[in-house]
Amino acid sequence: MADWVKRGYQILSVEIADASGEGLPCDRAREELLAHGKFLDEPSDTEYAVDHLLNSRWLYEADGSLRITDPELERNELSRETI
Repeated sequence: MADWVKRGYQILSVEIADASGEGLPCDRAREELLAHGKFLDEPSDTEYAVDHLLNSRWLYEADGSLRITDPELERNELSRETI
């Protein structure tokens, strides 16, 4: 997986965790990536990253919101320091 897609996961996982178990609405997730200073600023890149994370099953969608498939993945495979 591309480093910038992993960075997108890191950004979204923090936002999803802050959403108190409700998940993060898909549109808001894309907006958060676009607004984040350490992520690419093209809408097509945010679409690709979210789609790739869903297809890779790092995230899943329920009731229009994104949720983390495996909360342990963030701790075991990714470092939050790159956010």
